[in-house]
Amino acid sequence: MSAPPGWLVVVDLQHVFGDPGSPWAVPRFAEVRPRVRALVAAFGERVVFTRFVAPPEPAGAWVDYYEQWPFALQPPDAPLYALVEDPGTAPVLDAPTFGKWGPELAGLVGDGPLTVAGVATDCCVVSTVLPAADAGVPVRVVTDACAGSGDDDHDGALRLMGLYAPLVELTTTAVVLRG
Repeated sequence: MSAPPGWLVVVDLQHVFGDPGSPWAVPRFAEVRPRVRALVAAFGERVVFTRFVAPPEPAGAWVDYYEQWPFALQPPDAPLYALVEDPGTAPVLDAPTFGKWGPELAGLVGDGPLTVAGVATDCCVVSTVLPAADAGVPVRVVTDACAGSGDDDHDGALRLMGLYAPLVELTTTAVVLRG
């Protein structure tokens, strides 16, 4: 089987979102991990992992954000920000923002296309997908390899991203793996 086209971007598959005791736990995190693993295997060397990390010093609206979530003001090497999967030799892009699309990710993946999986659908995934699509990069969101803050939030984010067709395509793990 040949690898799917383009790059896989695995958004924020980190302990802070996967650990049930975390204030930011994503309920279906464990359910999406096997699908993400299958996608990572299929894309081979064309995988980028991202990590949400706290800034050294919050500024602007982020000051209020971290006043609400002070537990998260930890350095990037804190256990809560560790990836739950070993990225191997894949690049890992850290950002103190929800969205990961920007010059650094664009420099890694070029014109795409991008296939996106990860968490949370209603936060970091949608905040990554829409700017990439707006930049003209074709984006596929693997709906069953993403998990949201809750089922309704996940479904709402998918509906929103679906409105951006044909820039954004909603698909499933099985369809991507079939090629």
